[in-house]
Amino acid sequence: ASSDFGRILFHSPSAVLKPQSPRDISLLLSFLSASSLGKVTVAARGAGHSIHGQAQALDGIVVEMRSLPAEIELHKGGEGDVSYADVSGGAMWIELLEQSLKAGLAPRSWTDYLYITIGGTLSNAGISGQTFKHGPQISNVLQLEVVTGRGETVTCSPTKNAELFSAVLGGLGQFGIITRARILLQEAPQKVKWVRAFYDDFGTFTKDQELLVSMPDMVDYVEGFIVLNEQSLHSSSIAFPANMDFSPDFGTKGSPKIYYCIEFAVHDYQRKNTNVEQVVEAISVQMSHIASHLYSVEVSYFDFLNRVRMEEMSLRSSGLWEVHHPWLNMFVPKAGIRDLRDLLMDNISPDNFEGLILIYPLLRDK
Repeated sequence: ASSDFGRILFHSPSAVLKPQSPRDISLLLSFLSASSLGKVTVAARGAGHSIHGQAQALDGIVVEMRSLPAEIELHKGGEGDVSYADVSGGAMWIELLEQSLKAGLAPRSWTDYLYITIGGTLSNAGISGQTFKHGPQISNVLQLEVVTGRGETVTCSPTKNAELFSAVLGGLGQFGIITRARILLQEAPQKVKWVRAFYDDFGTFTKDQELLVSMPDMVDYVEGFIVLNEQSLHSSSIAFPANMDFSPDFGTKGSPKIYYCIEFAVHDYQRKNTNVEQVVEAISVQMSHIASHLYSVEVSYFDFLNRVRMEEMSLRSSGLWEVHHPWLNMFVPKAGIRDLRDLLMDNISPDNFEGLILIYPLLRDK
């Protein structure tokens, strides 16, 4: 195996390794660690969605994690025991969702887009509308299998090799390559009540978002977005099947009018003692959205979690998915959110802006 890796390195200034097992990754890194080749950059690539090129290695070696078999083993705990899934680092979240739902289970925390790898998001954070309640995906991992820079395969957890465990989660691949992860599971709801409310005042919008994340026993998901123009209103509604009769006045080019949307969701386990409609009513009466502009729809849990896929397919049909997608994610403290909004509006022209601006609350203790 070492001679194979040597030929890869000497006959090409850069190379791609397509491992068939974690052992292939271990052999590569062991060879590089013991060789006299000097520093060679190695990067793990999942589905290729890294924002700053972390999945590339200039004059180095890219490890294609999707080449690993997408192994998923479910463990359904009995009463008092946790349920979890042991998953290959190159498997996608959509694959884990499909398999776990067959057992009536699902991970607790998600990303908005599911066609990305387990190891990829765990090397970042993994954030979506459930983060306020369950924390990011890296807070819902029980154990990892990691190949270190020396080629050692190490099992780590909060109590075993804890320093490596903490470094690898959110470590951008700098402390090892995640080849397997044990993901915490919970009972999956059968359906989801998905709700959208509209606002014409930013302060009211953010206040209601804070209200919703203060009710984790009732609310299961909270996000929100800025509605700059007709395009941003309708493109964000592709996956939302409710008929919205919201026709806002966006003002003029010189004096634009900006709107905001909160979306939240309540899980429906379809138990006799729970009425989801009543839960949504109890939540919404405390909100201060524009009168008569609250919309709701019931969808399957799978369709709700996979909602961005519909937007992707729409963009693909228009030839817009494969173009460059400039993207920026940032955490902003509560004290600075108004300044960020003003900065955005000072530098964006609502009459021709095409894209999505998400703003949603997280809790620091998660």
